[in-house]
Amino acid sequence: MRQKGFDFGEPRPEAKPPPPRRALRVSELTERIQGLLETEFFDVWVEGELSNLKAADSGHLYFSLKDEEAQIRAVVWRTQARLLRFKPRDGLRVLARGTVRVYAPRGDYQLQVETLEPLGKGSLQQAFEDLKQKLQAEGLFDAARKRPLPMLPRRIGIVTSPTGSVIRDVLRVLFRRYRNLDVLLYSARVQGDGAAWDVAQGVRVLGRLGLDVVIVARGGGSLEDLWAFNDEAVARALSTCPVPTISAVGHETDFTIADFVADLRAPTPSAAAEMVVKAKQELIERLRHLDVRRDAGLRLRLTRTRGRLEAVASHRVFEAERGRLRTAAQRVDGLSERSRAFLGRCRERAREHLRRLDERVGGFRFDRQVAQRRERLLRHGDGLQAALRNAVAARRSGLGRAAGKLDTLSPLGVLSRGYALVFDAAGERLLRRASELMPGDALRIRLQEGALRATVTERENE
Repeated sequence: MRQKGFDFGEPRPEAKPPPPRRALRVSELTERIQGLLETEFFDVWVEGELSNLKAADSGHLYFSLKDEEAQIRAVVWRTQARLLRFKPRDGLRVLARGTVRVYAPRGDYQLQVETLEPLGKGSLQQAFEDLKQKLQAEGLFDAARKRPLPMLPRRIGIVTSPTGSVIRDVLRVLFRRYRNLDVLLYSARVQGDGAAWDVAQGVRVLGRLGLDVVIVARGGGSLEDLWAFNDEAVARALSTCPVPTISAVGHETDFTIADFVADLRAPTPSAAAEMVVKAKQELIERLRHLDVRRDAGLRLRLTRTRGRLEAVASHRVFEAERGRLRTAAQRVDGLSERSRAFLGRCRERAREHLRRLDERVGGFRFDRQVAQRRERLLRHGDGLQAALRNAVAARRSGLGRAAGKLDTLSPLGVLSRGYALVFDAAGERLLRRASELMPGDALRIRLQEGALRATVTERENE
């Protein structure tokens, strides 16, 4: 039987209070979300359209990736942004690869992009078109700034790899047609990392050496293989090169930015070499043609002149002149014979005169005269030596006397006789009177051998 307010059954256990609620701090919740997102979406590919693109002064790129229904914020750090081969812009559809990160200060999540590629066209092709459009707007492709090749180049610079068939083909064509060329090769990488810098540096270095033309050459390949010649640094170096430039990159169907900027494009490296020496070949052909025309013209004129001369010479008016010329020729022969005879007599007289002079010269005994002169020189030499010895002895004797006098007058000589020299304490002033000192003053006394330090104890004035 149960009554209201009473329970006659087993005693009921007392109810436990609910556990206290554990509230998360905002930073703790954000940290948990960050751990989940960055673990689940560590490496994802996202396709979308670029929007609200902003390039910060630090070099980072901030933008949003969106589609028809949603958007996500994204960032490309400066180290990755410098490696992009195209210029991002709003509205461009791209494929991004990266990691979802949480930006705790704002509680936002964003995609930290590691790789960014345009959709529809490859990144290299997009970068190629972007740079081409930029440089074309600056006027680097204008035909007005293109310079012609020199007529007869003497010094040619080549920027290419020192190995491979390209340099061999170029040199073979150059030296086959133009052997007296000076060729300077700048060894450069033409593919891979650092190739663009090598090529640009090679163009700058060769441009400062006073060459006539600079060739940038490479064999064929894919767009990736030829990408060093689509670099802006190479384009700038070609545009500022002080000498004409030729771009000989790839095959005839390959086009690079260097082809548009250089003064001349060659379909192949061998064709570039032919273009350089083409002017000389044309000049040689032209000179050969002019030689043929000159020889033909001279022969024709000579034939006409000979005919006219023969016609004039056969006229009877010149017959009398021929007679006078024959008489003059005969007279010249006679005079020539007389001249030869006269010269023969003169030669004989001169020979006889020289013979007589030789006999007269032979009468002189030069050896005897030389002996007499030698004996006289010996006598004079002996006299000079005796006089020199006497002079030296006299000077030595005078020097001894002067040294004796000097030794007599020397203060050191006085000291040797028992005298002494008294100086002040500094040893700078020689003391002569007792009045110059006071008791207690220090002295320096110089003897013949050594010196003494003393102190005045008493002064006596005599």
